[in-house]
Amino acid sequence: MAKLVTPEMEKINKRLARENRGRQGKPSSPGREAWLRLKRNRLAVIGMIILALLVLVAIFAKWLAPYDYATQDYSAVLVKPCAAHPFGTDNLGRDIFSRVIYGTQISFPIGFLCVAVAYTLGGILGAIAAYFGGKADMIIMRIMDIFQSIPPMLMAIAVAASLGTGVVNLVLAISISTLPARSRIVRSAILSVKNSDYVESARAIGASSARQLIKYMLPNALGPILTNMTFSIATAILTVSSLSYLGLGIAPPTPEWGAMLSAGRSLMRSAPHVLIFPGVAIMITVLALNLFGDGLRDALDPRLK
Repeated sequence: MAKLVTPEMEKINKRLARENRGRQGKPSSPGREAWLRLKRNRLAVIGMIILALLVLVAIFAKWLAPYDYATQDYSAVLVKPCAAHPFGTDNLGRDIFSRVIYGTQISFPIGFLCVAVAYTLGGILGAIAAYFGGKADMIIMRIMDIFQSIPPMLMAIAVAASLGTGVVNLVLAISISTLPARSRIVRSAILSVKNSDYVESARAIGASSARQLIKYMLPNALGPILTNMTFSIATAILTVSSLSYLGLGIAPPTPEWGAMLSAGRSLMRSAPHVLIFPGVAIMITVLALNLFGDGLRDALDPRLK
């Protein structure tokens, strides 16, 4: 007896055939599989969306902010949140909403730059120690142990106090204080792939040490490094805010969130909105980075395939 095929069934069969062809046309890869796992993590997607919005705010701050961050209006001092000033004003009549928006141009780039510098310097040392081993590993790691015996925040305060305020000095202070930890992370990631079959094959065909590190080891060790970089950016933003709060970071009137908290700490009871909104901006940014970092860690973990 012939099988009855209705027009609706034909549509379904055609659609399934098209989907199968689409899947066959996109070969699977570790990067694609990690991206699919990341998209299935709702919290990670929320964190990624918040970070994208913050980046857009930083790019278009000039057009989004209703006032210039340094404009002072002494007729509107310590105004509470209202239609004209959504976040209120500070003790100099400056619009807090505009200053929080402009603050994304300070905290975000400095956080990324601190992590980039620390991972560049620490990563080179950690990769050299892991690859060559022996005396090189012992000397580099013992030096890192000496630096790591000092609490990172205390070292950052000491370096910032000796160099003075400013963006460059702040980046150097945070990068130097976190360099030992970054070198250890890169070292452990390289050690985990150092004796893999593809590295042994590259060594057998005469690949140079630099080629083995750059082409074969680092790409396969990027998972834990990228995950830690995400959390490190959140930590760097908090450290920038802490140093600015102590008067060792960004100098006024630059609208850095930590500096805004420091400037308004004497107004905690009389005008709490001066502190609340910069604090909320720091909290949202760090939370988004942590959510994205958690999702990225799970997506890059091969045991979750």
